[in-house]
Amino acid sequence: MSESLSNIEAKLHAVWMQALQGDAASYQQALTSMSGHVRRFLQKRMSSQLSDVEDLVQETLMAIHQKRHTYQNDQPLTAWMYAIARYKWVDHLRAHGRREGLHDDIDDWAETLAVDNEEEASDAHKDLEIVLADLPLRQREAIEHTRLMGLSITETAKCTGQSEASVKVNIHRGLKTLMAKWGAKA
Repeated sequence: MSESLSNIEAKLHAVWMQALQGDAASYQQALTSMSGHVRRFLQKRMSSQLSDVEDLVQETLMAIHQKRHTYQNDQPLTAWMYAIARYKWVDHLRAHGRREGLHDDIDDWAETLAVDNEEEASDAHKDLEIVLADLPLRQREAIEHTRLMGLSITETAKCTGQSEASVKVNIHRGLKTLMAKWGAKA
């Protein structure tokens, strides 16, 4: 443990132990100090979601308060505190998805793909077949059924013999492949 971390641990541990003995001022001081450490911990991991950092700091402090009885005083307090913060961060990622901002909204493609007459529609259909032909069968089927035919994930799974999870993965991978290959040309 580095000297500065060792000092932080010693000071925080001393205040926390007083807080656990019922000293309200020490409890407030400990939580204030912890909030700064937790905030920096989360800011490093959530640079693209800074608006959520304060919410997670508060959730972490609430968890620390609720789980204070689980702290073993012979263990490093900072490790316990950061473990709780990490669990809250992971829960946030699961709830909001890591790649939320990386997806293009496919709903606005209808305007892009709209055509004025039958000949253009036929050409567009041929172009779409060419683009989708580059994909592996499972990915192509998943995209065709859900995005072109409008079937649900469950319906697509039944039609293709894939599990629902596989359909979702194949859609994601297929769209990612298409964007990598054709997105720059659009």
